[in-house]
Amino acid sequence: MKIIKDQLGREITLKTQPKRIISLVPSQTELLCDLNLENELVGITKFCVHPYHLKSTKTIVGGTKKVDFDKIKSLQPDFILCNKEENTYDLLPELEKIAPTYFSDINTIQDSIDFILSLGTILNRRMESQNLIEKINFKLSDFKEFIKTKPTRKVAYFIWAKPWMVAGNDTYINQMLQLNKFENIYQNMSRYPKVEISKIRYEGDPDVIILSSEPFPFKDEHAMEIASYTNRSTTVFGDGEMFSWYGSRLLLAFDYFKALHKKLESHF
Repeated sequence: MKIIKDQLGREITLKTQPKRIISLVPSQTELLCDLNLENELVGITKFCVHPYHLKSTKTIVGGTKKVDFDKIKSLQPDFILCNKEENTYDLLPELEKIAPTYFSDINTIQDSIDFILSLGTILNRRMESQNLIEKINFKLSDFKEFIKTKPTRKVAYFIWAKPWMVAGNDTYINQMLQLNKFENIYQNMSRYPKVEISKIRYEGDPDVIILSSEPFPFKDEHAMEIASYTNRSTTVFGDGEMFSWYGSRLLLAFDYFKALHKKLESHF
């Protein structure tokens, strides 16, 4: 038996080494597989799309906000993995009745690295977690050199339409924007505020509008509607996974960001 702490500072008692894991967060599901824990993974959400074959080999227990507690219980998990932002805290009392439940809380790359290290320790994958962290740090260092010569551009990162919602401060997405030298015009607002696009010119008039691929399926008409209120901004459809998925997704994110900057250069 050992007592651990999750990223919310909650103490969790593990009676045995976890061998049957349920992940209620898509990016954390991907991370578990990259830490060589696919065999231990018994339950996932319907949004866990990476690796692609998991939906046909693992039990789907619901989404990230609503889950089937009976199905989770039937899988006899000994460890449940959640995230403060992705999952509602209301799930915790019922989940804790079934198995020890760990909540991650990730707003920065360092939070992500700490989380990978913690999982490696808890789930007996120390070598795998250390190797992954080394690769991430190498990619991060390389990207920081790449971005040094790039200009700072004002951006607005949209995650939802009607009501229009954006990424504000206190989010992992905002740190990814800062890393890219994207000055978030809504960074004076917390979390994911609703905004009036008719006021966008007066609230910062962004050079770039990023329409995230998740959670809302933005279309060309949305891009045109927002752009009509700006002063010749450039609109791009951004890969939401690269901006909001932490963990091992970082290995792909930095190359994606490089390609995005090269794309933007052709517009300015």
